[in-house]
Amino acid sequence: MIRVLLVDDEPLLRMAFTMVLDAQADMQAVGEAGDGAQAVRLTGELRPDVVLMDVRMPGTDGIEATARIIESCPQSKVLILTTFDLDEYAFAGLRAGASGFLLKNALPEELLAAIRSVAAGDAVVAPRITRRLLENFAHQLPAAGGADGPEANERLSRLTAREREVLVEVGRGLSNAEIAASLHLAEATVKTHFSRVLVKLELRDRVQAVVFAYETRLVRPT
Repeated sequence: MIRVLLVDDEPLLRMAFTMVLDAQADMQAVGEAGDGAQAVRLTGELRPDVVLMDVRMPGTDGIEATARIIESCPQSKVLILTTFDLDEYAFAGLRAGASGFLLKNALPEELLAAIRSVAAGDAVVAPRITRRLLENFAHQLPAAGGADGPEANERLSRLTAREREVLVEVGRGLSNAEIAASLHLAEATVKTHFSRVLVKLELRDRVQAVVFAYETRLVRPT
């Protein structure tokens, strides 16, 4: 059973989401929050598998709430709800640690598929979309977070040369099959290298790997 916490300042929208989720045999809406502060508190109490998070809310917004949830309850995955797929809220949500974002006008089946993917540990945003976001908003990345920073160097030093190559290709938005062709490797070998990258860099999924590649300047905007 996938346990979901719904966060939105519109009660009718929360009710609609609850009806959709509770109609599924493998999902349960375990709680509702009307703002970010309440979302953080309820996540700590309920420990949901997935937090469905609106970004535009009064008081503590969804971005700040996402960052606090990821820090205090990393086992709970956050799925951001946004109006536009290439806006600053989607960008900020991914940087805060969300496992992906979904448009608020998505079809119910798209919402359910996204929740299942996030609960399974996958990202729900294609790496190419993430890259487009990062290129659009790269000017907001911290200047001190480049590849010459001591913290970035320490984390990158954990990787072998091949693992670093794979991370660069992931940051460029390539699939495992495309990386395999580019680096002349078997696709299974690419998957193994990338799994090690995630473990060594303490990243959860492919989206976070793309964000990391940009923040450390391994990949730069074109």
